[in-house]
Amino acid sequence: MVARSLGPPVATPRDAAAGRRHDHPRDAFRHHGGPFRHRRASCACIGESPQAAAPLAGEEKWEVGCFIAIGVLSTVGQALLYWLLRGWWTPAVANLVSLSVLTVLNTEANRRLTFRHSTTPPVRAHLGAGGLFVLGYLVTSGAVLWFKWLDPGASPVAETVVLATASVAVTCVRFVVLRLAVFAAPRDRDR
Repeated sequence: MVARSLGPPVATPRDAAAGRRHDHPRDAFRHHGGPFRHRRASCACIGESPQAAAPLAGEEKWEVGCFIAIGVLSTVGQALLYWLLRGWWTPAVANLVSLSVLTVLNTEANRRLTFRHSTTPPVRAHLGAGGLFVLGYLVTSGAVLWFKWLDPGASPVAETVVLATASVAVTCVRFVVLRLAVFAAPRDRDR
């Protein structure tokens, strides 16, 4: 059990401008309303992160839902493009081309929709996603090549299923890194 400490008075920049001072986190609740604000204020006093104490807020639900929708479309798109290219190229080359195309589209869709309130410039977003591209390429190509080594006669459809499964694993890591590092607010990145 965490011992609650009243700690220093909680005041937001808006309160400071209005000359208000909160002697207890509950006072911030009265002035700003809403349980999410109150939880944010009380978390600052006991040293917990607001995300740990509060359920998903509306914006966080939007980010997760949007990221999942874009991720599903991107995975399906990459799998289809890989399957088409696999008729002409080796698994590694088909994966490189399909992943390159879909990473650019995926990053731009996430920048415009999922993380729409971020102030991250497009160039920084795509450079950050480039590092994730390398990770994604190594994991997905490794999975497909390992599968081909296990079953040399596997069909391109079977390879595509392995590729899509590996892409889902990479997508989970991608969301965390994009949210915490690439599209984080400048003050959150400095921590």
